[in-house]
Amino acid sequence: MKKADEALLLQSTGASAIRGREVIQELWSGYGRIERVYLEGAKVPSVVVKDVQPPGQRRHPRGWSSDLSHQRKLKSYAVEIAWYTQWSSRCGEGCRVPRCLAAHDDADEFFMILEDLDAVGYPLRKNSVSLEDVHVCLEWLATFHATFMNEKPTGLWTQGSYWHLETRPDELEVLADARLKAGASAIDQKLRNARFQTLVHGDAKLANFCFAEDGAVAAVDFQYIGGGCGMVDVAYFLGSCLDEEACEKWEVPLLDHYFEALRSACGEVDVDALEEEWRELYAFAWADFHRFLKGWSPGHWKITGYSERICAQVLDRLGVS
Repeated sequence: MKKADEALLLQSTGASAIRGREVIQELWSGYGRIERVYLEGAKVPSVVVKDVQPPGQRRHPRGWSSDLSHQRKLKSYAVEIAWYTQWSSRCGEGCRVPRCLAAHDDADEFFMILEDLDAVGYPLRKNSVSLEDVHVCLEWLATFHATFMNEKPTGLWTQGSYWHLETRPDELEVLADARLKAGASAIDQKLRNARFQTLVHGDAKLANFCFAEDGAVAAVDFQYIGGGCGMVDVAYFLGSCLDEEACEKWEVPLLDHYFEALRSACGEVDVDALEEEWRELYAFAWADFHRFLKGWSPGHWKITGYSERICAQVLDRLGVS
């Protein structure tokens, strides 16, 4: 951590000193790290610092180290700072996020000081979930989507998510599934042209939800937040925590639960029309991520028979042969 960043941390927290630090995780492709910083003399015992300092020599776990990939990552951190400093304060307890204490960007370096969710009651991370856990996360997503319904994503990604077609030309180029490749643009346009748009988290996987002992959740990691259809988050989340059999078995009741929560959270919106449109787009959102995954990592465990069936149905509806 640079001296200037240490000074900002002490100033923004009112701490007299830094007592200790621990690495929570290294950022993807060696772009920095997330640390928990323990404080002395502050109102809070600790904060979380996201310190982004891109490497001089870029590396990627799966070999994707192009300049396009680098620029996408840099923009993602600028977007995350914009989210925390300009948007996040609108999130209530129903879609809890960390409070931002301070943030800045300097050329290609980004620094964020965030509330430590562990310290305020969200210490649990889960690798597997109960049905109730899934329900609570879907309620978080529904409240989040309702909060930002029909908002223009100023300062954020025009189209949220890290896998959408415009930002993934290299993965499309190597996609071996000829039919899916032919239908990729039509799937993307179907999602882009949805009447009802909101802000989507853009990386709403299980690992980005923090659980409280009483089952409540908060969410982190807003690098890919932007405009879009809420089904982008819902499909991606369910695919992150349910196996193929569970996806097949629980698809309809889980969508029912999400839309019930969305109806409760929405204000002046035609919720019948919203639900009708987004239910149809669930399959398109699933197929869109499937397209990315098959190009990015053809042997990935998430490429299942369930995903292939959904994708085939979507391509049939689009008339792609």
